[in-house]
Amino acid sequence: MVTDLILASGSPRRRELLGKLGVSFRVRVSDVDEDIPELDPARFVETLAREKAGAIAVLETDASVIAADTTVALEGRILNKPADIEENAEFIEHLNGRWHEVYTGICVVHAGQTLSAVELTRVKFRDLSQAEIRGYAASGEGLDKAGGYGIQELGMALVERIEGDFFNVMGLPVVRLIALARSVGLELLPWMRG
Repeated sequence: MVTDLILASGSPRRRELLGKLGVSFRVRVSDVDEDIPELDPARFVETLAREKAGAIAVLETDASVIAADTTVALEGRILNKPADIEENAEFIEHLNGRWHEVYTGICVVHAGQTLSAVELTRVKFRDLSQAEIRGYAASGEGLDKAGGYGIQELGMALVERIEGDFFNVMGLPVVRLIALARSVGLELLPWMRG
């Protein structure tokens, strides 16, 4: 049973998903620099997740730590969080009518073990009009999100289809996280034991 679990992320979506699972945790955001040299998208998110988890685990030696990092990639080009509404519109224009990939790196530190993995989900945007692109960007919703959109909010109207874990697109691949945690002896869902 988890006595002290830390989520090393400031993401409100990750907090929401863990909370809905009934997981008891506290948040401690790491100060890891996210401007690491550009790697392929999978290595990029896994590296950041491992660095964030490790930074908190060093400070909180008696706690278990979960960290995650998400990015969107279009034909190998990483689209992190847009800097402003104009860049957000550019991101949506690039994704317009196309398939892209959402990668989330997750890392669990527990009982002296560190284990990480990457989840991949493919997402296809429907064909959007210029008014829809500008309107969505102007909403400001996508400014704090990888790829410049949130699938669980207004951005749901942009998405035509997904292949893979929906929750990965929100920023936390729940099933992969549960399996990863169990691999290091960390039970996140004690209520499932019946």
